[in-house]
Amino acid sequence: MTEDTADTDRPPRFLSAGDTALVVEFGETVDPALNRRVMRLGEAARRAGVAGVVDLVPTFRSLMVHYDPTATTRHALEETLRGLLGEAGTASAAGRVWEFPTLYGGEAGPDLEDVAKRTGLTPERVVELHAGTEYEAYMMGFMPGLAYLGIIPPELELPRRSEPRVRVPSGSVAIATNLTNVYSLESPGGWHLLGRTPVALFDLHRDPPVLLQAGDKVRFKPVDRAAYDDLKRRVDAGDTGFAPIQGPVQGEAGR
Repeated sequence: MTEDTADTDRPPRFLSAGDTALVVEFGETVDPALNRRVMRLGEAARRAGVAGVVDLVPTFRSLMVHYDPTATTRHALEETLRGLLGEAGTASAAGRVWEFPTLYGGEAGPDLEDVAKRTGLTPERVVELHAGTEYEAYMMGFMPGLAYLGIIPPELELPRRSEPRVRVPSGSVAIATNLTNVYSLESPGGWHLLGRTPVALFDLHRDPPVLLQAGDKVRFKPVDRAAYDDLKRRVDAGDTGFAPIQGPVQGEAGR
């Protein structure tokens, strides 16, 4: 899709979500241009310090605005947000850029060979394509710390596995449809596992415990087993000082 498609150009819809939340829906597809509209409105609302707003939750195609009904009304909030739409056209989210060292293939990426076979590529080319793309965190979801990252190169697009795994280790780097992600916790999952990163995306001993935020950008850097093991030992020993390679340091974003 391109930014001039009908879905990305249409006026947003304002939908009530109970009596304490308002959803601003920009479209119905997963599209980078549409998601940028979501992020820009969220950033504009954050900068404006809209009265009564408790939380801003961006998704692929909409922004959910949680509010205190004793401090504002749905009507007043909608009017304020409509007024911010023009400002949101130029506002830019202060996303950070992260580089995640990743061990591809083998035990760390048990689906790499199958992905290569199904896409008609070599395993080396799959890694080259996946690691050669910078991804944007469109939204957070499914489990604490997990970000939906996109868009992967079209040569790598595959549907989810027909048989999900019961156990996917934390740190697993995976793809499905046109997205990629990193499993922040051990969990069941049906995405194709290409590799694993030692970076802890969710750590209760860190402040804040969630590493990524919607609007951040992620790059994957292939590393060998020795480098991965060294980094993993440091993380397991309590090294939580992983920092972005560009943008505000951890804890400053969103202030």
